[in-house]
Amino acid sequence: MPNQKTRVLRPLEASRLNTLQGWFPDAASCRRWGGPAFRYPFTAQSFREDLGFDELASFGLLGEGGELLGVGQHAERWGRCHLMRLAIAPEARGRGLGGELVRRLARVGQASLGVEHCSLFVFPDNPAISLYRRLGFAEAALPPGEAAPEGCRYLVAELVRSGPSG
Repeated sequence: MPNQKTRVLRPLEASRLNTLQGWFPDAASCRRWGGPAFRYPFTAQSFREDLGFDELASFGLLGEGGELLGVGQHAERWGRCHLMRLAIAPEARGRGLGGELVRRLARVGQASLGVEHCSLFVFPDNPAISLYRRLGFAEAALPPGEAAPEGCRYLVAELVRSGPSG
């Protein structure tokens, strides 16, 4: 496996959205990743709209050959860098890229937003929850009056650990 120095995190280009769409072959995988309001089946236009591509900071983890290995978004939410729509390409899963994606995206987001904490929502049966915990995320209460998407847990980390890639 190539080392981390051969991979880069870059703003996601619109030309890569078609590749990303292929990672979600059914309604369940699409909604699990994109949230309950993400339309499926999607069109190129509805996918871009539901992704919030033109409004949110979207990044791609690119391999040595420029291939799209992972994606994620971040935005300021409740004074934290909120990570969302994290995904690793199906053919690249199980290689430790999830931890790398989260750590790099967190660093970029925390720096650009000037915040110290990151947050994210996750379904409790999502295998990635163990990765998030290894990276320092712990369950936390939402601000008063706010609610998590149905069935999701809210996790927060001060500084994402640089430990195992997962």
